[in-house]
Amino acid sequence: MSITPDVELDLSGLSCPLPLLKAKLALNDMKAEQVLKVVATDSASERDFHMFVKQTNHKILEFKKREETYSYWIKKG
Repeated sequence: MSITPDVELDLSGLSCPLPLLKAKLALNDMKAEQVLKVVATDSASERDFHMFVKQTNHKILEFKKREETYSYWIKKG
């Protein structure tokens, strides 16, 4: 699956809650249906981002967990 994001954020090195906070700010500036790609290195981001989309009308289209990075493609609701 290849998703072309409208906006990309590399939040490597930031600790909770900064990755989620910066992603929320980016989503606020985006239009509905646009896709935000986030790359984070904080393991807590996995829990945070999945909880966040459950509480909003955004959707994680794809999630990839690699050795040291967590990548999310989030579609704005």
